[in-house]
Amino acid sequence: MKTNIGVFFGGRSTEHEISVISANQAMAAINRDRYNVTPVYISKQGKWYTGEALTDVANFRNLPALLEKCEQVYMEPVYDDYNLYRSKKKMFGSNVVTKLDVVIPVLHGSNGEDGIFEGVLESTGIPFAGCNTLSSANGMDKITMKMILQACDIPVVDYIWFTDKQWFAQRDKLVEQIESTIGYPVIVKPANLGSSVGIGRATTREELLDRVEDASRYSTRIIVEDMVEDLQEINCSVLGDCDEYQTSVLEEPIKSGEILSYQDKYMGGTKGAKGMQASQKRIPADLPEDVTKRIQFLAGETFRVLSCHGVSRVDVIRDRKDGAIYVNEINTIPGSLSFYLWEATGLPFTKLMDRLVALAVKRKREQSMKTFSFDQNIFALGGGTKGGIKGGKLK
Repeated sequence: MKTNIGVFFGGRSTEHEISVISANQAMAAINRDRYNVTPVYISKQGKWYTGEALTDVANFRNLPALLEKCEQVYMEPVYDDYNLYRSKKKMFGSNVVTKLDVVIPVLHGSNGEDGIFEGVLESTGIPFAGCNTLSSANGMDKITMKMILQACDIPVVDYIWFTDKQWFAQRDKLVEQIESTIGYPVIVKPANLGSSVGIGRATTREELLDRVEDASRYSTRIIVEDMVEDLQEINCSVLGDCDEYQTSVLEEPIKSGEILSYQDKYMGGTKGAKGMQASQKRIPADLPEDVTKRIQFLAGETFRVLSCHGVSRVDVIRDRKDGAIYVNEINTIPGSLSFYLWEATGLPFTKLMDRLVALAVKRKREQSMKTFSFDQNIFALGGGTKGGIKGGKLK
């Protein structure tokens, strides 16, 4: 029997459309001789749909018409229940649409790449490819990520972070702290978004105020980073798990301005978005061998210390003035699943999808060997009834 792969995409995120593109690329690359594919589209309102029409990205031009061809579904938050259920119950017969064997999340940004959706999957116990709840959350939050990397001696640029409420209450103090400890120019970012959304450069106090106000529209936590002015951006993909992984060749994205924009990443300079592979880039990046190896090492270390799984992309910054290299961020579900980097490394997209399925099954097998609960019932043995609990309080 074929393995039934559920590919989840869309979601309540500013990167919704990019997720649709990435997922359609992934589904087209899956070997249908070995696997069945069940697309599960999550709308911007958080509703789940399935249907074969979801496998053609052109159908998303008319979303109401597309969803008319699809069936609204859900999963039960019950461990070991891998079924997709139809929301509109049948009068007779089963309400199970299909049973999934493996899930591949292709959700970018908030509510999908940040551990929220991964927690749903972990609650059911279904095998899935990609970071778990903890590593997804840590990878998505730029502040937490940098704290972990610093603690593990992985270089990051100087930064200051604060909440939107802190900014409102202590604006002057925070501005003075930024100016005295970092100095201009700086980069202002929402802490938990990707794809350059809400990110801006500030060279003066007035620009700083504007950029923080813009970033606070998207997140309650803001990070302000030292901006490397003569920078070179380099990306490296990592595939595997935190104990056994490999790194890809490097790419150098080509930006149209001072910051790699959403349009640079996904629009490829045209009106027709085709995912990350459409953006302008040099593959492999034109770098000395020792620099290439250093970046690949840092990418692998970032993947390892964050306990990542599946396929990720690590973005680094190289200062052309002194050659210093800093890890900028990790994308735990990268645009287009970074397939173009793996194809350049010698791994075709179809084989990449095979690897993701195998990784999901391997992790599930390893987790099944761990102890999560004990068979003894302490209540049946008198635990908590003789001096253990009094008046509803633990003694």
